Amino acid sequence: MITKGIRGAITVENNTEAALRGATLELLKAMINENKIIRENISHVIFTLTPDLNAAFPAGFARVDLGWENIAMMCYNELDVPNSIKRCLRVLIVINCEASFVPRFVYLKGAESLRK
Repeated sequence: MITKGIRGAITVENNTEAALRGATLELLKAMINENKIIRENISHVIFTLTPDLNAAFPAGFARVDLGWENIAMMCYNELDVPNSIKRCLRVLIVINCEASFVPRFVYLKGAESLRK
């Protein structure tokens, strides 16, 4: 087995706890479904948020709502690059997998522009 990272991003409508919870869970569930992620295979998860998102910690939603109590997770601020996408939550899920696994990255809402 090896480890591979699965990237994802979503824009968040407002800087509120409810909006962050909704966006976090929408993105994580899409990443889980798209990549058929098994919780026991998750090594760790890194969340980054643009500086205009600070109402809550996304890791807390994953811990409580998805049952990821025993998965190492950290939240960080994204670099504040001029003219970059606003209110964006990015996620990197690192999983233990077979070498043949090909990650499918997930970009939702305004974050789809990151892949163009």
